[in-house]
Amino acid sequence: MSASAPPSPDFRIALVALAAFAFVGDIATIASAGELPAIASRQRAEKKSFTDSEIVEGFLKTAFGAEHHLAGRVDRIRKFDEPVRVYVESDRADRKAQLARIVADIGARVQHLDIAMTDTSEAANVRVKLVRDRDLYRTISSFYGAEKAREIRSSLDPQCLSGFRKNDNFEIEHSDVILTVDNGDFTFLDCAYEELLQSLGPINDTASVPWTMFNDNVSMGYFDVYDQYILNLLYDPRIKPGMTVHEVKALLPDVLADVRAWVKRVNNLVE
Repeated sequence: MSASAPPSPDFRIALVALAAFAFVGDIATIASAGELPAIASRQRAEKKSFTDSEIVEGFLKTAFGAEHHLAGRVDRIRKFDEPVRVYVESDRADRKAQLARIVADIGARVQHLDIAMTDTSEAANVRVKLVRDRDLYRTISSFYGAEKAREIRSSLDPQCLSGFRKNDNFEIEHSDVILTVDNGDFTFLDCAYEELLQSLGPINDTASVPWTMFNDNVSMGYFDVYDQYILNLLYDPRIKPGMTVHEVKALLPDVLADVRAWVKRVNNLVE
């Protein structure tokens, strides 16, 4: 990592419909069996076969740009270039346990990403703050300032938010994730997966790709196959922080071939 540059935060907001769902899962189960069956129904209906162009489109649309940004350029690859350590700030032991399982699931499905929990905030480069819904905007104000919090509140009604600070080399140095704990299990799981994944780099939302959770019209609640493609492309060692779209496109055919093999293996996909 190079020396730190002045803060250049990008952040995004997820608007999530409030609902109470339940599902039964497998190795990726975040709640106990039988608690959230609607996620299982999503998994059964999930599209898992994609063309190269469908995967590349989603990757380019989410890895470049930013739904909201406060400073700096957004036309470069942004990612962590060091191990990612996640610290959860909360007195809710149940939600902290769910976050730990989500982090483990992400680590198991993204081949070249070293991500794990840490017990100390000093060792973390991703901080997750869990708050009550009534404290959400006060927390956003403390993170990003009163003016930006008012802008967020006037334009959206978010249930969760994430942002990161990058240096001049477009290496992410620190990410913050804010999640509400009292809007139901599905909202919590959906927000947690989406915001943690976006805090790793693919921060731009797109309404034109129907298979990604990085679309405000899509709620998943788990780490779907399409977004595994996006994160595995981003964290392939050949994709470097600071690369342009042109530089990335030149590498994608070879990178995508390797990513396909990994995602197929880790999800037991049958072509």
